[in-house]
Amino acid sequence: MKNIKITLSLLLMIGLSSCDDFLSEIPDNRTQIDTPEKVSELLVTAYPNRSYLPIAEVMSDNVFDTESQVVTSIINEESFNWEMHSQIGNDSENAFWTASYEAIAAANQALEAIEKLGSPASLNPQKGEALIARAYNHFMLVQLWANRYNPATAATDLGVPYVTKPETELLAKYKRNTVKEVFDFIEQDINEGLKYVTNEYKEPKFHFNIDASKAFAARFYLIKGDWDKVLEFSESLGSKPTKIRNWTAFNAVAFASMAIEYSRAEQETNLLISYPNSIANRVATYRFSLPGNKSDELLGTQTNMWGKANLIRANGQYFGGTNVFTPKLYEYFKYTNLTSGTGIPYTATVLFSNDELYLNRIEALVMKNRMAEANTELGYFLGTRTTGYNPATDLLNETVVTTKYPVIPNEFTPFYTLTPVQASYIKAIAEARRKDFLREGTRWFDIKRFNLVVTHNTLQFGKITRGNVLEKDDKRRALQIPLRASDNGIEKNPR
Repeated sequence: MKNIKITLSLLLMIGLSSCDDFLSEIPDNRTQIDTPEKVSELLVTAYPNRSYLPIAEVMSDNVFDTESQVVTSIINEESFNWEMHSQIGNDSENAFWTASYEAIAAANQALEAIEKLGSPASLNPQKGEALIARAYNHFMLVQLWANRYNPATAATDLGVPYVTKPETELLAKYKRNTVKEVFDFIEQDINEGLKYVTNEYKEPKFHFNIDASKAFAARFYLIKGDWDKVLEFSESLGSKPTKIRNWTAFNAVAFASMAIEYSRAEQETNLLISYPNSIANRVATYRFSLPGNKSDELLGTQTNMWGKANLIRANGQYFGGTNVFTPKLYEYFKYTNLTSGTGIPYTATVLFSNDELYLNRIEALVMKNRMAEANTELGYFLGTRTTGYNPATDLLNETVVTTKYPVIPNEFTPFYTLTPVQASYIKAIAEARRKDFLREGTRWFDIKRFNLVVTHNTLQFGKITRGNVLEKDDKRRALQIPLRASDNGIEKNPR
């Protein structure tokens, strides 16, 4: 076998461009991962090097037809119409699928290397990170390419292949596990990984550190409807955490620096940050994005619990042509040829934050009928996002919430039952999440788990030429398996 020393810079190059060279090698020709240092270096590539943001966000109800022809993108239009991508660019479905399995392969290679090194306790942190990363990558895949989790159907619903061993063949054949099997494997990896994860990194927020791992666990159990587990993994936040995003301070930052500020490791709310090879920031310039004339539907005063201005609405947005630009996705463009102006774009992405964890906690409180605590915590959270918030007069209680968000029959239909009061609170939380994570794809996952109906209209001169409705339980909610994978034997989703 070859025994070539892999440097961190080389691994970064592999991880930030493509792992294909490493993962497509015949296993017997691969570099030996035979030292603790090499295991740690390999884990740099256990995170997907492509982004799901442009896919998920454009499928959601945050996006409309702007009719802008300044920048056109076929996959942008295909996502808007819930169609399979016909191209394999940086931010395509195929790119994220492939990048996720490349990351899984790196995690599996690290786990095998740890075992071959005798599984010393000194490598427990790397073992923990590899297990959590493997679970996370499979979680994102099953969230996008399978039906929503429903325990009544999970045992028969098609999931994704859950890969737990390094490939021993150049083109290995895999079958799809069921959604239940995938979720069971994810849970096993989370529980095992949490025993070992650590904060002992030079740059902990670029790894699955302890807090990021717990935030992932809370998100996973939220999808499963295990409210006690969500509360367990969010307990350290407390009822009124200070380590959530300070939108007043963020708004005071110079506009040109806002995107950098949003994803900085020094921001206490940011728990896990990634820099995938992506142009997700540019989606705001595409035809199917958020136009200025629709922004108030998401961010206007009428969307605020107390009818006041949202701080998120006042965060330095500006209108470029017809589209809304929210300065939170920083793009770093690494020039490879200054003369020709060519290079590789990377987009800073906050994968987990205390803001999301706190909202997940509040949702679990509602589902446990701990309404007094839910009122305190949701009121506090919304207050930190409201201009001129006055805790003495801007109260939050059942009357305020149910009046602001009255129950609409058959609107929110998760796999579990909601009382009318819970339905109002869940909508309030979902709308808070929608505003906080605008442009980050999070809304799509709420649409999916709550089975919300979405209408996407295509316009010409302001008039609807096509009305495309994603109905409840629409098969298009599960992305179609990429052609490259289905050609290799992965069963397609029904259409």
